[in-house]
Amino acid sequence: MNATAPQPGRLYLVPAPLDFGCEAQAPLADVMPAGTLAVAARLPCWISENARSTRAYLKRVNDSHPLALPFQALQIQELPRQVHKKGDHAGQFDARPLLQVALQGQDVGLVSEAGMPAIADPGSSVVKAAHELGLEVRPLTGPISLTLALAASGLNGQNFAFVGYLPQDASERGERIRQLDNLALKSGQTQLFIETPYRNAALFGALLQHLQGHSRLALSCGLTLEQGWSRCLSVQRWKKETPPQLSLPTVFAIGR
Repeated sequence: MNATAPQPGRLYLVPAPLDFGCEAQAPLADVMPAGTLAVAARLPCWISENARSTRAYLKRVNDSHPLALPFQALQIQELPRQVHKKGDHAGQFDARPLLQVALQGQDVGLVSEAGMPAIADPGSSVVKAAHELGLEVRPLTGPISLTLALAASGLNGQNFAFVGYLPQDASERGERIRQLDNLALKSGQTQLFIETPYRNAALFGALLQHLQGHSRLALSCGLTLEQGWSRCLSVQRWKKETPPQLSLPTVFAIGR
């Protein structure tokens, strides 16, 4: 007689604080709900965008919510490098092998370097695989930079789109900015995008060059950090201002 099959585990989507890569870090209790930290502390298995950053995050969790297992006993599987570079939203990566431990009864956490996994970060392939395997998916509460920035912008929060990164080539970037500007002004749909922090200043300059003067440009820089800020002005107004310091992670949004 066959033994009873184990009850499948769950896939938990675990947000991480937004201060990854920042010199200053916010106290974890100020930006992460206690319930989310409690779940993270008990999970034995992880699927991670970056194993090193996941260990650093769990060390912070351990300070307030002791981990159920020693660090060396935790199982951390890292998403492949090509998923980091190209994303996994197109459905080309089969993440089902990463979830075999869940089929064997272990709860699994999915985590990115900052914010909610699968939102402007890898992880959607893992969530898709969980649904295909019949696993329960549980998103946990925590900071999501896109929604925080949108709420702080004063732009249209009823109709918006996240368009990822803009092209690095100057001419292609300028064309893309004009396309998004026209879409935002004609449809009223807010357009959100991000950039690697060391390119933020160059992107800001390109936006001032290619956006129409009456378009509104919102910046949310260093969200959840003590020195973080959000500001939304017309492009005409921004051109009269001292250029802002944009060395921290920043979400950009344009609208009307």
